[in-house]
Amino acid sequence: MIKAENICKSYNQLQILKGINLSIHKGEIVAIVGASGAGKTTLLQILGTLDKADSGTLLLNEQSINKLSDAKLSDFRNKNIGFIFQFHQLLPEFTAFENVMIPAWIAKSNETEAKQRALELFEYLGIKDRITHKPSELSGGEQQRVAVARAIINNPAVLLADEPSGNLDSASANSLHDLFFDLRDKFNQTIVIVTHNEELANRCDRKLTMKDGLII
Repeated sequence: MIKAENICKSYNQLQILKGINLSIHKGEIVAIVGASGAGKTTLLQILGTLDKADSGTLLLNEQSINKLSDAKLSDFRNKNIGFIFQFHQLLPEFTAFENVMIPAWIAKSNETEAKQRALELFEYLGIKDRITHKPSELSGGEQQRVAVARAIINNPAVLLADEPSGNLDSASANSLHDLFFDLRDKFNQTIVIVTHNEELANRCDRKLTMKDGLII
């Protein structure tokens, strides 16, 4: 599902990634761990096409990312990659349902089918009674579940999570962690998680440790 070869990235003469090689299979949950500054988030942003490597090659779902124009890359990202961040990044002026629908609207998906999938996701995630609530009216755990629904509304090939439970209490964090494995079991979802949570990392199929811009 993901194949990265010799990924390098520098910012202002500071080399952040020093030749990353990585292969992740469909339906696999992989944790990326390491000290702050090791390059974990930079790698995740490149895997998610939010940033571009200085050199190296990246294939996602058999698509060569290096060959895509900016417009085609945006379209590919919208349809193939879901993101979950430490802070939910929900738009405060929209309801939970509207937040979840935004990626489907951008993809110009069939409105009826997208709404039906959104409703099914709210049911699956246990937040169907929160559909009309604004983000400020939701708990932290509920906000992250809405963010998960938004991330998977377009049936992405890959789900990328950056410290997804870092802003949650322990009960909400554990619930979110369980959800990742449910998503894998139910949808064969491929998930890459950057985390400092050792318990979550140890539950994953693989734990990759980064140090000084390399997977060691």
